[in-house]
Amino acid sequence: MSGTLGTGSAGGSRAVVGVQAGEGRVWGGPCGFEATYQELASAVRDEYPDIEIESRLGGTGAFEIEINGQLVFSKLENGGFPYEKDLIEAIRRARNGEPLEKITNSRPPCVIL
Repeated sequence: MSGTLGTGSAGGSRAVVGVQAGEGRVWGGPCGFEATYQELASAVRDEYPDIEIESRLGGTGAFEIEINGQLVFSKLENGGFPYEKDLIEAIRRARNGEPLEKITNSRPPCVIL
């Protein structure tokens, strides 16, 4: 699944955030990408209430985030999911016209015991 989070221009430049996440078995369930996607979207909406979200299916195993077309996070590179605070900080930087850096911190994927 993929989604685009677009912020309004109040308080700075417009930032467009695209999220591509896995489909099929990796999307649903307690450890699926949907829960992580919804968690991140909720955290971003709390910080930026004017956020817009579009969703569509993406590639299996991927969870990638782009801001204004620049890749800032890849699960395939980092092995986990981004922390909400890091994504919010990246969006803040984009809105303020600051240079973007890749998010390198990641939380481990869900493990069911």
